[in-house]
Amino acid sequence: MNKYNPSIHHRRSIRLKGYDYSQAGLYFITICCQDRICRFGHVKNGEIILNDAGKLIETEWLNLKTRFPGIKLHDYVVMPNHFHAILEIVGATLVVAPNDDDAQNVSGRYNNGDLQKGQPQGIAPTDTVKNKTIGDMMDAFKSITTVEYIRGVKTFGWRPFDSKLWQRNYHEHIIRNEQSYRIISEYIINNPVKWLEDKFYIE
Repeated sequence: MNKYNPSIHHRRSIRLKGYDYSQAGLYFITICCQDRICRFGHVKNGEIILNDAGKLIETEWLNLKTRFPGIKLHDYVVMPNHFHAILEIVGATLVVAPNDDDAQNVSGRYNNGDLQKGQPQGIAPTDTVKNKTIGDMMDAFKSITTVEYIRGVKTFGWRPFDSKLWQRNYHEHIIRNEQSYRIISEYIINNPVKWLEDKFYIE
């Protein structure tokens, strides 16, 4: 085992200390490809054109509602090398559902049709129920998409990666008011238009 080196091994947590990430609320999520490599498509005339890998990311994000029934998905966008979304935990205990092998056929690049409030239906208490955090959901999303991406590399010749598809961590921002929600929602929707100015932009 390598000797501990604080300059290498110490990583500052970007989570808010003491915050319960399983509690009800709205969260702005950003996940970036390892080394910011563009794998999911390209932007043309201010519009994101997803390749098959990008469509995979979109499909698995929408499938997250099946795996975690206590969430709602608001605006999202798959960009060439990163992903933005607003995710809502609605306040019920979350249950991990079985994987859905039937991929959804989706064409939208972002979604704003899931804003209704209220408790999710059909969640029955069981002995195995436990609260799921944003971290649990992001780990599941990154794991599932990585496995499916590897399958795409082997089957369809998608661009391979050396070690990881996604960066080790992810960024989240707790949305605390309506003004913040509007600003973030507009940022997500306009992300393709402003791609050349984006901090994740790479040629």
